[in-house]
Amino acid sequence: MARAGLTRERIAATAAEIADEVGLDRLTIAAVAKRLGVSAPAIYKHRAGLDELQRDVAVLAVKELTAAISAATVGRAGSDALRALADAYRAYAHAHPGRLAASLRAPAPGDAEHDAASEAALAVLAGVLRGYELADDDLVDALRTLRAALHGFAAVEAAGGFGLPRDVDASYRRYVDALDAGLRSLNDSGPAVSGA
Repeated sequence: MARAGLTRERIAATAAEIADEVGLDRLTIAAVAKRLGVSAPAIYKHRAGLDELQRDVAVLAVKELTAAISAATVGRAGSDALRALADAYRAYAHAHPGRLAASLRAPAPGDAEHDAASEAALAVLAGVLRGYELADDDLVDALRTLRAALHGFAAVEAAGGFGLPRDVDASYRRYVDALDAGLRSLNDSGPAVSGA
């Protein structure tokens, strides 16, 4: 029988805290059990192993990140929405680096909860990108670009990779401006090529 008060949600929340503290790659069942004051077998009564635990952290992270970016972008459009989204994403990355790393995990086939969380996140991103009048393949390209761009900057920053003597916040503002310009260019037909 599972220990009273030990739930899958509590285990996931504790795992997320540990991932933020030590990194997702250093998350272990033993660390979660120790933090909760239980034995490792008690965790295994709720989760089959580390992969399921990391999956739970991923779902939690996607839900939290979606709530943060949704709140930041509501009532905004275009460049204003993009900047609000980028700032909320970066703030979440600073506060929750382990969860952010987990959020990149794609849902496994048939994982309805993870699918729903991911779809909700994509819906917020697509809502921001609607301000750029993108559709079909352009929208997919923009979604991928936006995710990669925001996560890439956050990952380099979290790793201490920006060592040059320039204010990182200033660089980030220019980065988001460049992303904005790039997104605007996706629906441009481009110049006509003469002699083609």
